[in-house]
Amino acid sequence: MSFYWIKTNAFIKKTFSNYVWDVSNTENKIYLTFDDGPIPEITEWVLEELQKHNAKATFFCIGHNIEKHPDIFEKVIENGHSVGNHTFNHLNGWKTATEEYIENSRQWSVVSGLSPNSKLFRPPYGKIKSSQSKKLQQLGYKIIMWDVLSADYDTTITPEKCLENVLKNVSSGSIIVFHDSVKAFPNLKYTLPKALKYWKEKGFVFEKLD
Repeated sequence: MSFYWIKTNAFIKKTFSNYVWDVSNTENKIYLTFDDGPIPEITEWVLEELQKHNAKATFFCIGHNIEKHPDIFEKVIENGHSVGNHTFNHLNGWKTATEEYIENSRQWSVVSGLSPNSKLFRPPYGKIKSSQSKKLQQLGYKIIMWDVLSADYDTTITPEKCLENVLKNVSSGSIIVFHDSVKAFPNLKYTLPKALKYWKEKGFVFEKLD
């Protein structure tokens, strides 16, 4: 199994305080995010589940997927959710030259048709160089990371473990990462409905990022 933080620790948040890791509030608001869509059937299923609980979320979409499935992308927006830049080709910032990374992110803005309205950015894999984040922030982007990682994409964990990851670690202000992708769907399909029901019963409110 790959190593990753399920709950982002305070040291990381403090070290990279120029990124958004959570959103402090006293109203039990939490922030669901979905990476890597839009994907036929899967993203639409997510939208249906969110609607059942009157939940708003933020979708960090891959530009290439927007280009292939513009109708689903539009449905995300029509349902009142926010969207964010996840680069056009899901680039690993650590392995990509800064100029190429920024250009790829600009390409996302073109295909999404939302620039300059959408100014949320999540680096794929959470991997981004300081030179890249600096340029993106100069363009007006907020770099959105996370407080809780569901690890739904990890095919070595069970759906039950995925559910445990989020239920044990979410608190008011948490930004939670899910993936509306083919790879993550077996874990997501099990986890999301149960988590939404649990959180709603606990009095959490589901908000989108802006």
